[in-house]
Parts: sequence; structure tokens; C-alpha cells
Amino acid sequence: MDSSTFFSQMALDLHDEPTAERTVELIAEYARVATSCDDAGIMLVHARNQIETAAATSQRVGESHNLQIVHDEGPCLDAIEGEAIYQSGDVGNDPRWLKWGPAVAELGIRSVLSVRLETRTRRYGSLNLYANHVDAFDDDDVAVATIFVRHAAVALANAHNEEGLQVAIDARKLIGQAQGILMERFDLDADRAFDFLRRQSQAHNVKLRYVAEWVVDHRNSPDATFETPQLSPEQTPAN
Repeated sequence: MDSSTFFSQMALDLHDEPTAERTVELIAEYARVATSCDDAGIMLVHARNQIETAAATSQRVGESHNLQIVHDEGPCLDAIEGEAIYQSGDVGNDPRWLKWGPAVAELGIRSVLSVRLETRTRRYGSLNLYANHVDAFDDDDVAVATIFVRHAAVALANAHNEEGLQVAIDARKLIGQAQGILMERFDLDADRAFDFLRRQSQAHNVKLRYVAEWVVDHRNSPDATFETPQLSPEQTPAN
């Protein structure tokens, strides 16, 4: 398969994936094939000490990412905060990562190529390629990875946007159901039913869709009392 056919097929396959999780898994696998490396992974970074291994072709990829958290250094982190591309042909003896390099070399990794995963408006993390022998990546691999990561970033952005849109649609449906239940039970109009949901959201410091979900779940229990749940940070307002 020539390169143009490869990237065309990749773009189609990525577009067909239904979730961001499956998208990044396919990205990692395509990246491994595209550069003929031994392993590949996607690191998503929310903060310097909040790193998620979103995809990995082997267990040691996740271990490599975790070692960067432990030592607070490494090419995957640097590709997000510094230059867009970091390459090393001998990680165990690279003076840029005196702690991470020897540690990851013990996993059998000798070469690494990390490329920032971003769009024009957002930095997601990095695409990281690993090889078992020294000097594994040349200029052609860098060029391929650079082209590849652009396709990958767009696919990831689209997947996130579609998931966010679906969450919003589902929330609106749930709120509409809760309004209907309140309107029927208490003879309220739509505005007053929504205002009740909003007040409960503010009073209990939970998202509006959680209040709506509670109303729907307890629609057959008219005497049930709303209690403030123990929620994770992403479940709390803003609505």
C-alpha cells in the first residue's frame, strides 16, 4: 500500500470510529504501522501532574508515560510544553532526561519520537513512538509522524466535539423529561418546572442534569426526598 492510500484509508477508518476512546486506540496502532516502530502511545495531558495514557500498543508504553510523571521529565511532556518534536536515538544516554532515560531503557526501549498532538486551538497531548534499537527513527520517520499527527489531531478533535454534542443532547432530553413529570404532578407550566429544577441545582450545588435525572428516576416515588449526592468534580456545576 502506497503512502497516499495508507493515509486515505486511515482518515476513513478514524472517521468511522464512534468514540474518542476507540479513535485514539486506532491512532496508536496506525502510528506504529506507519513508522514500523515497536510500540506507540497517546498521552493526553490535563496538567503537568495529570496525565492519561489514552492508548497504548503494549503495557510498557503506559509504564514509560508513568515514569515521566514520577521523574517529571521526558520527551512526551516536553513535546507538549516545549518544541513540537523530540527525538532520541539512545534514551539511556540522553542528557536531556537523566532520570527518565535510564529508567525507560530498562523496559527495552532505546529510541523515542514524540510529536505534539494539537489543533490550532487546543493542545491535547503527544503521540509517542518507541523502538527497541538505537537510532531507529530517521528524517523520513519524522516527516511521516508529522503528517500523521495532523490527521490524528483532527480526528481526535472531531471525536471530542461529537461526544460533547451527544452529552448536551442527552442532558436536554433528560431535563425535558423531568419538566414534563413536574408539570403533570404539580400542575406547573414549563417555565416554573424548569425554575424548580434550577433552584434545586443551585441549592444542592449539583449540575442541573443530575437533578433532572433524580426526578426521572424517582417519578414513581412521590414521597422521595432529594439528597445531596457525593459527586466527582466533573459532576458539579457549572451547568
